[in-house]
Amino acid sequence: MNLISRALLGTLGGLGGTLALTVFRKMLAAAGMVGTTAPEQVVERLEELDLLEGLSPGVRRSVIVLAHLAYGVGIGAALGLLRRERGGAREEAAVGSALGLLAWGAGWASWLPLTGVHLPPWKQRTAKVLLPVLDHAVFGAVWGLVYRFVRSGRV
Repeated sequence: MNLISRALLGTLGGLGGTLALTVFRKMLAAAGMVGTTAPEQVVERLEELDLLEGLSPGVRRSVIVLAHLAYGVGIGAALGLLRRERGGAREEAAVGSALGLLAWGAGWASWLPLTGVHLPPWKQRTAKVLLPVLDHAVFGAVWGLVYRFVRSGRV
């Protein structure tokens, strides 16, 4: 399978993973376990830097949703480029989780702290720092399953 096909299929996996992550996050929020998401933190940082001024609450929410989808789909495309082999459902979920954790490390331990969005995980003093790790593992597992499904040609 060529690079473009893998990236496109990875994009579909990223969309599926992002939707599953959104539902998972809503369940955690309902249980009082999460507060501000990374896309919300990014938008807050852009507002602090006066790069987003005067957004209405509806437009602000749309920017957050678009940022969330763009990140998930972009990561999905990158994971599609990394995933060359194909295995069974368990293997794809496991590999997807591992790739999701790789995505977490790339964001939460590098560009998010470097841009002032939040502290790196090793400097945070709350157990909630582990929730994004779990989020990205769930995202990756769903990504792997969707990627496997669409790659099999059943869509």
